[in-house]
Amino acid sequence: MTTDTTDLGTPVPKRRLPLWGFHPHTELLNGRLAMLGFIALVLVEWTLGHGLLAHR
Repeated sequence: MTTDTTDLGTPVPKRRLPLWGFHPHTELLNGRLAMLGFIALVLVEWTLGHGLLAHR
């Protein structure tokens, strides 16, 4: 296993993903799932012909 070094020869630390909290990886996943949910809702409303909260 080789370690990365800078031009000065100092080692570059390896970054580990945090286990919890607001981080770019979890925020990207959350945003993508929200977009899928929104598209699913639009498809359901289009299929039914009315919104989910509408009374018919």
